[in-house]
Amino acid sequence: MTDFRDALDLASERLGGSVLYATDDYFAEKENLLRPHKPVWKEHEYTDRGKWMDGWESRRKRTPGHDFAIVRLGARGVVRGVVVDTSYFRGNYPSHCSIDACDARPESEADALTEWIEILPKSPLQGDAENAFAIESPYAFTHLRLHIYPDGGVARLRVHGQVVPDWRRAGGLSIEQDLAAAENGGDVLACSDMFFGPKHNLIMPGRAPNMSDGWETRRRRGPGHDWVIVQLAAEATVRRIEIDTNHFKGNYPDTASIEGLFGDEWREVLPRTKLQGHTRHMFTDLNRGPVTQLRLNVFPDGGVSRLRVHATATESGRQAAVVRHLNTLADATAALRSTCASSEWVRKMNAARPFASWDTLLRAADDAWWSSDAAQWREAFAAHPRIGEKKAAGWAAEEQSRAASASAQTLMALEKINRDYEERFDHTYIVCATGRSAEEMLALAELRMANDAETELRIAGEEQLKITRLRLMKLV
Repeated sequence: MTDFRDALDLASERLGGSVLYATDDYFAEKENLLRPHKPVWKEHEYTDRGKWMDGWESRRKRTPGHDFAIVRLGARGVVRGVVVDTSYFRGNYPSHCSIDACDARPESEADALTEWIEILPKSPLQGDAENAFAIESPYAFTHLRLHIYPDGGVARLRVHGQVVPDWRRAGGLSIEQDLAAAENGGDVLACSDMFFGPKHNLIMPGRAPNMSDGWETRRRRGPGHDWVIVQLAAEATVRRIEIDTNHFKGNYPDTASIEGLFGDEWREVLPRTKLQGHTRHMFTDLNRGPVTQLRLNVFPDGGVSRLRVHATATESGRQAAVVRHLNTLADATAALRSTCASSEWVRKMNAARPFASWDTLLRAADDAWWSSDAAQWREAFAAHPRIGEKKAAGWAAEEQSRAASASAQTLMALEKINRDYEERFDHTYIVCATGRSAEEMLALAELRMANDAETELRIAGEEQLKITRLRLMKLV
């Protein structure tokens, strides 16, 4: 079984992780918890408050209760395990710890965080040790709260897991993104060697500040070459690739090539190409896909600081991202309600999680809808603004965007048909507006006015399902 410590550290300062709050950090500052380097010991180093310690340390608690610190993760993700490192804390480490987590807007203030979920129950700690705890929660989080009982010092906190981006905050998966980037959910699965530089350095944010912040292999003394495999955040078509050898001057690879995993077959994406030291190499107009993984081959060995893969997610890639998004929400109610406002439909969809695939998700959506009654359907219909109304906002405004350019005469006719329709059928006129002009939607409404109530209710239900499917894709 893979050690969870091989996964990315979601709390890394390099990803933007920070300690927002601590009840007490009298002896050693809370910010030390996330320092990237290993803790160190300085035998004779003291401050005016006591022994200098490389970690977070609270004073001795003389009142009831315990200390805690709140950490904002650098990247939202599913936590697979944590390491509570008490290195050099021997007579002053906490006896136990526990961890809560929540999913909130990254910019939230510490005192605004609510809906905490326990992911690690109260567990014993050893002093001067890396205390590793596997975490089994399936949900993605943005913040952790580390409790220590009752007080004491922790040198480092490492939070290993898989990044699950909030794609809507990042602009959406429908636009070109660096899908190898750690902050976007890319991962480094394996490499031939990483003696001088860890593999995950390859996909970290920004340019490397020095030679230590890259992926570097030892000097190869036999046949063959070194390689590294990167998992993209989603199946995608690769548009541009950047291979950056920043700071690698006497130890960069002589040449490099890139292969992509197309289904279950590796094929060439970038032919073997000469590299230069301390240089950003840009390769454009590739248009290769759909791929899920890339293998960077370096000949014969050496160091690369960053690999950037600018790509556009395929429809299958976006569908898989929707499934993962819904499966990893601790509470999916708001996300589901944004796609369909029927309370019963939302309840049934929540109960059906986790979804095994996009097809499973769609079947569940259909089953939940068709097994609901007319009152639940009308609840969903009522959440839609009338076609052509100026007050339409959010997704509704986007979906009805073509109606905004309609003539005043057409808008007046739409206003009248909306009123007539509601008087006849007792619910809002529902039509999947995406891609349709105001004139088309007006003509459809006039045709549907001839239907009997039962037929029209079913047609409206079918249109709602079309809207729901489109909005599910908009979650990413």
